[in-house]
Amino acid sequence: MIFIVESGSTKSDWVLLDGKNNQSFYSTMGFNPYFHSSELIEQELKKNSPMMLVAFEVTEVYFYGAGCSSDKMNQIVENGLSKVFPNAVVHVDHDLVACAYATYLGRPGISCIIGTGSNSCYFDGKVVSEEVPALGYILGDEGSGSYFGKKLLAAYLYHNLPSHLSADFEEMYGLDKEAIVDKVYREPNANVFIASFMPFIAKHSDEPFFQAMIEAGFKHFMEVHVCCYSNYKSVDIHFVGSLAGIFRAALDRAAASLGISVTSVVRKPVEGLVNYHLKYILKDKITQG
Repeated sequence: MIFIVESGSTKSDWVLLDGKNNQSFYSTMGFNPYFHSSELIEQELKKNSPMMLVAFEVTEVYFYGAGCSSDKMNQIVENGLSKVFPNAVVHVDHDLVACAYATYLGRPGISCIIGTGSNSCYFDGKVVSEEVPALGYILGDEGSGSYFGKKLLAAYLYHNLPSHLSADFEEMYGLDKEAIVDKVYREPNANVFIASFMPFIAKHSDEPFFQAMIEAGFKHFMEVHVCCYSNYKSVDIHFVGSLAGIFRAALDRAAASLGISVTSVVRKPVEGLVNYHLKYILKDKITQG
């Protein structure tokens, strides 16, 4: 049995393949080694009873996650997974690699992640490469859930949010300045907390305030993470993540303003990731059909 995992900072999608290419699906919290220890990964996964029923039968785990961008960070995830799947060979790689694999159409392209965080890469079919680094939710993550969440919270606290939106925000969340500051500056997983306000923005997506904010944020992302590639106007450009799908119209408008054409938007990349593995990586390990 082989697990293929696509993990953001908020949630992880797990697909279990058996020898006959039957697939089972699981979901857990997201694991990011910048915020989560090996011990936490082990503890959280061992709470998942359905996964633990098959844990000792798993022979390989392909884990692609946010924050898995160096050997040091990858080792944190690998150690946690190895405690849960003791008979498995564990492979850990960056979520950008998963993004590239999930959107690959057999030709070079730029693949972009718009989730809790954001990033992009170029995949020529053999090598996944970055032109500019991801700087995380404090310095970067343009156009992401944490980026827009910060914009919303700042507008609310600065009293710049339209009054009817401010009233609805207070009714939905009941948060004052002290509670927000405490969550952002004193508690763990601030990026996930900040991004958790995207449902509020989606609820009011027809509001001019948010339409302008979303389009400007997507444009900022593309200026930084797409236009950095010299051939960005001549190759496929893909986006993965629910935000890109929910706000597809704003994404297309932002792209058009920069002369960019969006080839595809994939809300849940794990399906494409599994297909890539079956076609290119696991073709001799899994019986297809």
